Amino acid sequence: MAEISEAHDSDSSKLQDSGSEAPQRPESEPDFDPKTMRKTKPGLKRLFLTFSVLFSFLLGFPFLWKSVEIYRSPLPFREIDSLSTQLRSDNLLFPLHFHALFVGFDSEPDGLRRSILSEIAKLASQNPKCSNNYTLSVTVDLDSRCLRSPNLSPHSSTYQCGSITATDFVQNDDVAVDKRLASVFGGKTKEYSVAVVKGGSERAVVGKHRHAWLVVGDGSEVEVAAVKVAELLVKVFINGGREEGSIRNEFMPVGADGKIVLSFNLLNADPRDWVYDWDFEKIDDTLLAPMIEALAPVANISVESQVLYHTPKASFSYWNQKLESYVFSTKDLPFFVNSNEWHLDTSIAAGGRSKILQFAVYVPSAKECPLLLQLPNGEISKTNGFISPMWGGVVVWNPQGCLKDSEFKPSTKNIIPIQDLENMFEVFIGQFRQLFGFKSVNVYAGASGDWNLLPSERGFTEWELDVLSRQHTCFNLHSCATTLGSLSRLVQSLPRMIIMDEIGKQVKFSLEAAKLALSNASSGVYESSAASSSKASSLAEDAFFHPSIMSVSYYSFEHCFAVYSPFFLPVSMHVVLAALRELRRYKQENAKYLAWKAKANAAS
Repeated sequence: MAEISEAHDSDSSKLQDSGSEAPQRPESEPDFDPKTMRKTKPGLKRLFLTFSVLFSFLLGFPFLWKSVEIYRSPLPFREIDSLSTQLRSDNLLFPLHFHALFVGFDSEPDGLRRSILSEIAKLASQNPKCSNNYTLSVTVDLDSRCLRSPNLSPHSSTYQCGSITATDFVQNDDVAVDKRLASVFGGKTKEYSVAVVKGGSERAVVGKHRHAWLVVGDGSEVEVAAVKVAELLVKVFINGGREEGSIRNEFMPVGADGKIVLSFNLLNADPRDWVYDWDFEKIDDTLLAPMIEALAPVANISVESQVLYHTPKASFSYWNQKLESYVFSTKDLPFFVNSNEWHLDTSIAAGGRSKILQFAVYVPSAKECPLLLQLPNGEISKTNGFISPMWGGVVVWNPQGCLKDSEFKPSTKNIIPIQDLENMFEVFIGQFRQLFGFKSVNVYAGASGDWNLLPSERGFTEWELDVLSRQHTCFNLHSCATTLGSLSRLVQSLPRMIIMDEIGKQVKFSLEAAKLALSNASSGVYESSAASSSKASSLAEDAFFHPSIMSVSYYSFEHCFAVYSPFFLPVSMHVVLAALRELRRYKQENAKYLAWKAKANAAS
């Protein structure tokens, strides 16, 4: 046992000796701290995989943005601003060419021209939006020769010397004189001519075309005639016989789309007494069609008609023993139209922004027939009708059956006599003229005297149509510029608004029509300028009120973020946080490796 113990002790001592002889860490190797150091460089695999997921999300963001992108057709904002600036800074000028002819006067034409221009400058009122650039030429016809004033305008008068004499005005046939002057002054240029003739009975007449004539006595002074000519040119040919310089825009009976619907209604108050019908087609062909054709450059007019029954008025009349009639006072006119019983419906085509004017023929019942309208001065209305601004007009027609000593026998259905129907529609045309701002009477009472105005078969004379075209062009161009400017500001303030190609085309065509209207107006082509300006205004309104740019069709960026963030924000946040965490871990491990490497280099 002692031998085994000794042997074991000797073995352990040998192991200790061998252990003491094991290789030791060199003194030059630094101390290694596994918490702050590492000997191997950190790998990039985890970092690459994490950032690959993040980049996949980032690459998908443009596709997401494209999928929710709002389509916006490019609009010509610069051209819209240019049009608005042009109309705001420079007044729209309409060229007007006047020609004054003096027959039988021995005067100097240049002096007459200066005198007339001086009076025109006193009478002409400046419109802040549109003005007139007028020129004047004066001709003095002395039988054997003619004296002409220096004409600075390229539009010289086409008058041939000796074409008009005092004998042409001897007869008091204004229609014949009007035709005679039309053949003399009629030409390709739209020139407003005034013939002042000495000798004969004094009278002043404005024709149906673009001319007028003034017949004065032998002892009349030419200066007085010059003042009267200047007043005619300004107050009639420029202003249309109104005291104001232009028709107020709010009383222009034309819709925003340039359309007017004339709805004619025959109202039978009580069909138990009598029922009347009318031959509307004949009246439409003979009276309305020429007027609609004449007003075509200003407005697109359509006509509708209907016959209604059981349509009593909303107020009562009283019996006048002296007149042996029922009388309705004008102070009760606001209660005449019975909106509850008068179902003045129109077709579907009359909807939208079209202007609807109602014209009604009221046939009273036997209980209040004959029915007369009394004016504020106590007199009975000659037309037996009245006008309602921006609504239309009403004419009361008393059938023959309500008159005393009448042999009229009511039948199942009666027809209004054609002559009575023509008279009523002439009243309607006069009311329609009043809605446009013209007077219903054919006389202009000026400061220097009265002028008789010849009526036209078309309802409007040529010089009246020129006045309407100029005023309509001015109003439409400024309305177009205002509407397009509002659309431009609206579109630029809402980046997420839908702008369809149709809107872009409407704006483009509106600008083209406005430029064409400006060009035609500057050239004196009034009809074309009115038609183009109406088209420009209508297209601008269509673009502004397009259904696709209503409030339900666009939304802000905040709304888009609020809608899509619940789907993508939770996942996106986890991916971003994981990428940041992995980047931070990599930096820490790389810092450990760099620390150990720096300590190892320092020890060596």
